Amino acid sequence: MENWGEEEKVFKDPVHKYVYVQHPIIWKIIGAREFQRLRRIRQLGTGYLTFHGAEHSRFAHSLGAYELTRKIISRFMRNRYAAWSEEENLVCLCAALLHDIGHAPFSHSVESVFGENHEQRSCEIIIEDTEVHRILCEISPDFPARVASVIQKTYPQDIVVSLVSSQLDADRMDYLLRDAYMTGVSYGTFDLGRILRVMRPYQGKIVVKESGKHAVEDYLMSRYQMYWQVYFHPVTRSAEILLRNIFLRAKYLYQIRYAFAVLPFSLEKLFLGELTVAYFLMLDECVMQAVFLEWTKEKDRTLADLCQRFLFRKLFSYQIIEDDDKHAVAQMAETLVKAQYDPTYYLHVEHPIDHSYDIYHSEQAKGETPIFLLTEEKKLVEISTQSAIVRSILGEQRGKRHMYFPKL
Repeated sequence: MENWGEEEKVFKDPVHKYVYVQHPIIWKIIGAREFQRLRRIRQLGTGYLTFHGAEHSRFAHSLGAYELTRKIISRFMRNRYAAWSEEENLVCLCAALLHDIGHAPFSHSVESVFGENHEQRSCEIIIEDTEVHRILCEISPDFPARVASVIQKTYPQDIVVSLVSSQLDADRMDYLLRDAYMTGVSYGTFDLGRILRVMRPYQGKIVVKESGKHAVEDYLMSRYQMYWQVYFHPVTRSAEILLRNIFLRAKYLYQIRYAFAVLPFSLEKLFLGELTVAYFLMLDECVMQAVFLEWTKEKDRTLADLCQRFLFRKLFSYQIIEDDDKHAVAQMAETLVKAQYDPTYYLHVEHPIDHSYDIYHSEQAKGETPIFLLTEEKKLVEISTQSAIVRSILGEQRGKRHMYFPKL
């Protein structure tokens, strides 16, 4: 291992001010080619087409999630939490840093069309023969598998999983603050310092002192507002729908043996469902946008048009319709056919559903536990039983029905 010396490494960060790297393995992971690829994957996907400042990357978010995890662990250590070993520290810090390393370009669209799973890809990158894997093996041969198990939510210590993946974790807290900062909205801000002060390890869980209830309410309200004002913004959804339909059309054309003028081998492997880790790592948003630009000249009118709309921001319009209004959808489909647009690719109807807080998820997935308050009597109570604000969020999780279509 290289001579690390005594001095810690520091990144300047717009959200946390500084990100401190205090272990040589963390520094090496950040420099690995698989982690550097995250500079070429946007955190908010198509969000930059709505909020022009939202050009931040999953690289920046991953550093932020690592830094928050480091701060939480540091507080636990200062409070002499006996169950937390030095090696467990490093497992948790590496998992926080690497939790998003398996994201594809425009990840959610690729996942919905091609069945990709970024958590599974993250684990493959960690476990298979990659630069990241070799760096993790410097700790021990089984260390990569231990880090991957945190992301898979199978690590034996639930509290380690909860720091990286729960409803009050370093991942969510960083992306809320970072997304709010980069989009220029105020909705996602909350008192991070207060939350860090009231978080406690207790009975193998991350809990919050009852006195911190209002800080957590503020955090959950910020999540709720960010979902509706940023993540579900209809312009962003319009761009996401266009992007998904580009992939759907390209996949269909490949299946009928259409002769693309340009088709990178890594993208062909994606279409075939044979995308190995090596080919996956060759795909990023720079590659995809270069391909889309070439596809604007394709002979297939639908693919060319969809790519032009996406690249040059000629997005679909949208209209709010009633849940049972089948007539409006049928009428729009008929209008599109007359205008020679295939409704398969030019008409989309959806109900956005908010996932800002879920009290039931813990029964289905390890690590995604509800948020518990720790009373003065040392009892654990789920926050929605004590908070009218949280109960109101749970009652407002389904949005209005939107119909998306091109301007005619």
